[in-house]
Amino acid sequence: MSSYLPVAALDTDVFPVSYAIARQRWRIELAALSCSKKHTAYPCAGAGPEGEALFTDAVWLGPEDACRVLVLISGTHGIEGFAGTAVEIDYLRLLAAGHVTLPANTAVLMIHALTPWGYAWQRRCDADGVDLNRNVVDFSKPLPENPGYESLRYALFLSDAGERRAAFADWEHKHGRESLESAISAGQYVDADGPFYGGRAPAHGRRVVEDLIDKYGLRQRDLAVIDLHTGLGPYGYGEIICDHEPDSPGTSVACRWYGDSVTLPTLGTSSSVPKLGLLDYAWHAVMNERSCYITLEFGTFKTDQLFEVLLLDHQLWAQSDNRQARLGHGKLMRHHFCPNDQAWKEMVLFRARQVIAQALQGVSA
Repeated sequence: MSSYLPVAALDTDVFPVSYAIARQRWRIELAALSCSKKHTAYPCAGAGPEGEALFTDAVWLGPEDACRVLVLISGTHGIEGFAGTAVEIDYLRLLAAGHVTLPANTAVLMIHALTPWGYAWQRRCDADGVDLNRNVVDFSKPLPENPGYESLRYALFLSDAGERRAAFADWEHKHGRESLESAISAGQYVDADGPFYGGRAPAHGRRVVEDLIDKYGLRQRDLAVIDLHTGLGPYGYGEIICDHEPDSPGTSVACRWYGDSVTLPTLGTSSSVPKLGLLDYAWHAVMNERSCYITLEFGTFKTDQLFEVLLLDHQLWAQSDNRQARLGHGKLMRHHFCPNDQAWKEMVLFRARQVIAQALQGVSA
């Protein structure tokens, strides 16, 4: 089988230094494209640390009546948008230079900074503490429960890291590693100050996605959705995580397009445990049997380190009058979710090009 992987130099300068610069550069690269395009900016409540306005941007590239659509999503978790922006800008440049051409009857929907407040403030969540990737639940019904979270909550906010690690080790010894990770990160709907909080109403990013699905009639099209994430899994590797049910058409499509690199949390083959309220579910609900949604997760450091940096973030934001401490911790968040390492950045760009090429080849076959 021939490869459609674009051959072009990897320029790690596409990784931005802030949300404001990211948006500016994304819009500049978009303006340089000569193809048919339709741009929509969705304002988000609140402001960035310098008072900057916040937006989620979306652009449709290619024919408006295309039957097949590649969807690229960045910044579902705000701070993970640094890598997401880089991938999207790299792809816009490849399109502008002619290194990539869209197959016939195929369009690209690119969504930039789905949680812009978190991106600007270097957090995963939005201004209300809501994790968009736990927010897709039916809020008219009783919310999902995570008894493990409620049992461990006391430990999450311990100021002594040694005591916290000891509590986690005791839980893992009694219940197993997967139970520990699920208790902390599977999602919870009771504690707005805590991590992985799913909220009490649809968040900004969910409303944007639902509007785009309706705006472009995506229920009637074949979809290849790639949601760009960082911070979990082996350093620099882009894991293809599929949260479709194992015996579903979505999983069959993912395995056909991406091969044996596909992992499934429900089968225990992924670096991720099963989660509640994933953004995936909003897309699963509108997909036909020729479509699939994957998370492309670029690993950085160990899961225990992820928990430590996130828990301190939530501890700081549960306090008041500590702007400098919060901003200082933001640098540690940035280091975990987007290491300033040339090799890591190159791995992200190369793997993203590879997976996007597989998605385009698959959806247009």
